Amino acid sequence: MSNTTCGSGGCGCAGSTDNLPQEDAAPVARINGVPLHADGEILPPDALRQRACTELLRQQAQREGLLSQDDAPGLDGATSVEASQAIERLLDQALQVPEPSEEACRRYHAAHPTLGGQGERVRMRHVLFAVTPGVDVKLLRQRAEGVLLDLRCADDDGARFAAAAGQWSNCPSGQEGGDLGWLSAEDCAPEFAREVFGTQEVGVLSRLVHSRFGLHVVEVCERQPGQELPFEQVRASVALMLRQQAWVNALRQYLQLLAGEAEVEGVHLDAADTPLVQ
Repeated sequence: MSNTTCGSGGCGCAGSTDNLPQEDAAPVARINGVPLHADGEILPPDALRQRACTELLRQQAQREGLLSQDDAPGLDGATSVEASQAIERLLDQALQVPEPSEEACRRYHAAHPTLGGQGERVRMRHVLFAVTPGVDVKLLRQRAEGVLLDLRCADDDGARFAAAAGQWSNCPSGQEGGDLGWLSAEDCAPEFAREVFGTQEVGVLSRLVHSRFGLHVVEVCERQPGQELPFEQVRASVALMLRQQAWVNALRQYLQLLAGEAEVEGVHLDAADTPLVQ
């Protein structure tokens, strides 16, 4: 605090406090000199990492010629529409994840023969960004995408997800780390169920899930499979799941590479000195 004030604490002083010792303001975190927040603002570590990862990608998009050099981030963590689109193009180019082979898909199905079966239940949690009257949907989506990116990169047994739910979610479950418990498709809005059920995806889903309530960052913690289905009926789901797993690993490695090449101040990021994404 820069000043102290007299009141119920009974400090016994009177008059100006200008000459009292001042605490140093929190240092501004930066990526290559670009500030991630306003001077004196203190962010939770997960929110700060989220902004740092987004800024690493935004700057790389500029270096690759995908984004104008005139684009500048705001200090509220939001990126421009152009920056969000450029980051998507950057990741499409940088993360060349091959399609899983038929053999890999069959091996996975053999190990998980009830994949996608009827009667499936899913234990999940979410962060809800509610779309309410008057909300800036564009800004809301940018914030949700930033949180999604950060949580997909997390490797901390779910602690960062729980913190994000408590900070951002507009659902009462946010106070419980976003936990929704065990649900069947019938327990969910149809448009939500179509995005979550019928696959073998586990972990933070790679996309925002849209529903009548808003935008959801969803983590599938566990699945209880339903009736066994033949490989031909679930091959597409198996391939999608394997590809998404590979994409998450590639994204995490790519961010490590960018962090290793950047001047990072005031925020802890994993960094790699050698290329990890070929």
